[in-house]
Amino acid sequence: MATLNEKKTCSERMENFRRFVWNPETKLFMGRTLINWVWISLYYLAFYVVMSGLFALSIYSLMRTVNPYEPDYQDQLKSPGVTLRPDVYGDRGLQIYYNVSDNKTWEGLVTTLRNFLSAYTPAAQRLNINCTSDTYFFQDTFDGPNKTKLSCKFTSDMLQNCSGITDPTFGFPEGKPCFIIKMNRIIKFLPGNGTAPRVDCTYVGDESRLLEVDYYPVNGTFNLHYFPYYGKKAQPSYSNPLVAVKFLNITRNVELRIVCKIIGAGITFNNVHDPYEGKVEFKLKIED
Repeated sequence: MATLNEKKTCSERMENFRRFVWNPETKLFMGRTLINWVWISLYYLAFYVVMSGLFALSIYSLMRTVNPYEPDYQDQLKSPGVTLRPDVYGDRGLQIYYNVSDNKTWEGLVTTLRNFLSAYTPAAQRLNINCTSDTYFFQDTFDGPNKTKLSCKFTSDMLQNCSGITDPTFGFPEGKPCFIIKMNRIIKFLPGNGTAPRVDCTYVGDESRLLEVDYYPVNGTFNLHYFPYYGKKAQPSYSNPLVAVKFLNITRNVELRIVCKIIGAGITFNNVHDPYEGKVEFKLKIED
């Protein structure tokens, strides 16, 4: 009994381990002969080669079925989302507050607009073409550079008084600020059913109250030749068309709630679960 409970010394344990790794008497390496290790290695090598081949074959088969230009499955969006620039988010959504007498309160807003419109300079739009038609720009072929589809130009000068060219401050010091409305992209979406969709801005809850607004381009429309959009791979240089709104009669020192809707066939703006579908709502307060 004493022999069974006898503890081995460290040197004895090391010796046993060395004999396990290589036994010079039986010629076993870690309990197996060399031929056993060769067969085991070949088995696992073949196993992982087969598994890797099956994985590569499945990925190859999947990629052969994927359309590189259009997703097989898309979200069932009724209409595109709408965004506003400048976008200043407060605790309860978009809130734009500033003081006409304090340039520090509106310089950041002006900078946001300038940075946003930098993608709409003539240099940035050099790869796009001038489009004059007021109809949808359907493309069945890839006539653009590097086998892409053509995209229509949209340059900031089309926003006229809200382009930042004639008025670099976008009207903020005068209390007549410019805001830019952008409609998000949906592949092959055809808004308006042949009639250009337009932006319409009103006071929230009081549409009868007059809100004086200048729209740019004229009538605040998104020209149809910017649609349909064929995706990032097909139209890498595509730029969203914009509409600028310039508010002319904003009451000072009062918080106002304004909503800008996209009016057009196929565009909805009454989805209670998505406040930015088809419209954008924001609060505006101009102090003096």
